[in-house]
Amino acid sequence: MQVIAQAPVTLLVHGGAGTLRRADLSPTQECEYREILDQALRAGQTLLLQGGTALDAVVAAVCVLEDCPLFNAGKGSVFTHEGRNEMDAAVMDGATGQAGAVAGVVSVRNPVLAAQAVMQRSGHVFLMGQGAEAFARAQGLALEGPEYFHTAHRWQQLQTALAQNQVMLDHDGHRSQGQPAPEPIDRKFGTVGAVALDAQGHLAAATSTGGMTNKMFGRVGDSPLIGAGTYACDATAAVSATGAGEFFMRGVVAHDIAARMAYGGLSLAEATQATLHEKLDATGGRGGVIALDRHGHYQLAFNTEGMYRGVVQGEGPPQIAIYRD
Repeated sequence: MQVIAQAPVTLLVHGGAGTLRRADLSPTQECEYREILDQALRAGQTLLLQGGTALDAVVAAVCVLEDCPLFNAGKGSVFTHEGRNEMDAAVMDGATGQAGAVAGVVSVRNPVLAAQAVMQRSGHVFLMGQGAEAFARAQGLALEGPEYFHTAHRWQQLQTALAQNQVMLDHDGHRSQGQPAPEPIDRKFGTVGAVALDAQGHLAAATSTGGMTNKMFGRVGDSPLIGAGTYACDATAAVSATGAGEFFMRGVVAHDIAARMAYGGLSLAEATQATLHEKLDATGGRGGVIALDRHGHYQLAFNTEGMYRGVVQGEGPPQIAIYRD
């Protein structure tokens, strides 16, 4: 009788993909990004090593990233055309198939906690706008005024976008020396996310974002859409995506990876690469995913120049990377 060893607890995080080149980040900036990714990984790792669930681990990791102004989620969210911060988030539990999501929230300090509350306490999957706000308030979640989410860097991005009459994606080269650029200053996707495998062999995923700079009123991307930007199923994989959301929505990217494993018998690596090639590369979409299966196999895949990303397994130290090489 063959004995299959239990895979070590595993946590992956991402903080967005895009044109991330070494020349675009100063050593200080790179250290700041690496430090917060390390904090997010360790927050989730601690829970997993204590016997916590995969769901608790991904929520804890994403909360760390939402509280940091460096990423386009929570405190660091970008501004809409009207100068507001409208945030989306989702979670999914691979063990139960339960999921929760919120969209267009403006005062919830940690949208991922609101998504978790929707899953566990509302009887629904998706709440949006004022309804999501009222629900979060009723659940006693921390709320903040507009000043909490207002960061100078994001405000300047909006002014640039308004001047150029463009909708801007986050994370695509800081160009801190002020050199003129023929393309938008920021072409990076700052969505944050996490996927985890716990000691019981269960998977979970969470994703959170502020969307696009200068986005239209009411625009919702892939992050809170179950199957598009967030998905988890113990039988296949947990996936969190970052990128040009419209492509991920049309390709149902997160679920497509799991479906290729379930129906086609592909490995996680094969399914991830096939989905990125057929659903993103072939259609002009840009971005990436973090994906994890119940055996502890994982993928941090993207078709851009870089992706803020990291992984930790068992009691080992976090491994963090930014650039393609």
